[in-house]
Amino acid sequence: MPFLVGLVRAADTVNEWVGRAVAWLTLGTVLVCAAVVALRYAFSWGSICLQESYVWQHAVVFMVGAGYTFAHRGHVRVDIFYARMSPRAKAWVDLGGTLAFLLPWLGVLVWFGWPFVALSWSLREASAQAGGCQGYYLLKSTVFVFAVVVGLQGLALAARSILVLAGRTAYAPEPAEH
Repeated sequence: MPFLVGLVRAADTVNEWVGRAVAWLTLGTVLVCAAVVALRYAFSWGSICLQESYVWQHAVVFMVGAGYTFAHRGHVRVDIFYARMSPRAKAWVDLGGTLAFLLPWLGVLVWFGWPFVALSWSLREASAQAGGCQGYYLLKSTVFVFAVVVGLQGLALAARSILVLAGRTAYAPEPAEH
């Protein structure tokens, strides 16, 4: 059980740190977007790369911040039955869902994403837009970062579930923070 406790703590710590770090890109998104608008309307000047950069920042927030959101139970869930379940029943649902759906889906994502991202890296793919940003392959690579942070948090949820089933209810996931 100490291994499971360590896994939960490590996953929570990593995703907390990553989520708080990537959250700063939301400020960058707003500032760059405001700059694009100000430059266009005040100076009649525009930049495709500048416009793309705030969209890319926004994409990184969602892809890389997904583990943080999962850790804080912020993803949409329809819990008509789940909300009324006991902690043990919730643990069984979380464990089953993680093992049967989440982790296999992430495996499929990595399996089918690998050629897509590898080709992009081999070409050092840039934006398809004239004047667009270089490094599109880096943005595409966030698919793997997404798989890692969500997979890590999924393993933590599975570990929490096992701990709850073993009688350590203090490790039950916190309710969603809304």
